[in-house]
Amino acid sequence: MLSFDPKANTERENYKLLIGTIIPRPIAFVTSVAEDGTINGAPFSYFNIVSANPPMISLGLQRKEGIMKDTARNIFHKKEFVVHIVDESNVEAINITAASLPPYLSEVEQAKLSLVPSESITVPGIKEAKVRFECTLEHALELGEDEKVGVDLVIGKITRFHIKEEIYESGRINHEKLAAVSRLAGTNYAKIGDTFSIERPK
Repeated sequence: MLSFDPKANTERENYKLLIGTIIPRPIAFVTSVAEDGTINGAPFSYFNIVSANPPMISLGLQRKEGIMKDTARNIFHKKEFVVHIVDESNVEAINITAASLPPYLSEVEQAKLSLVPSESITVPGIKEAKVRFECTLEHALELGEDEKVGVDLVIGKITRFHIKEEIYESGRINHEKLAAVSRLAGTNYAKIGDTFSIERPK
């Protein structure tokens, strides 16, 4: 077994070890609104559930050379955002939004995604997602070492669930119909493949 000291590694080396081993990672497509009203949209795979009661999710928004991402800046300012689950039907369009654009240009418009109004917040979502969560900012942390912030950790509280009828069955989500995609390393993604069940011990 190989052993690595993260402090002896470069940031890139640690990054490759993390994204190559913590797989598959769900992908959140996040819409937010800039101070000038521009609708920002970006995908993030440092994303997961925090709690079901209350329903909360987490986003790790990595900074580049200490500079906050537009999404983080917008969330910190407006304290609202929408998280969408990326699936096989929208992944190509959402991949377009990963391009680095100036804050005044909308990735949503570039990708020709369709905006839909939210019910509990002012930030819109996109029509092309089978699942979207309207969120308010519950907590935000600036994390890093030696006074250098490397990531903005965002905890969002879900204020409204939107689920397409075709994937909703008796209170549960049909994972095959959702067809969520996940992030691997490099340019690789994964679909939901073979599944299996194991009974949890009582």
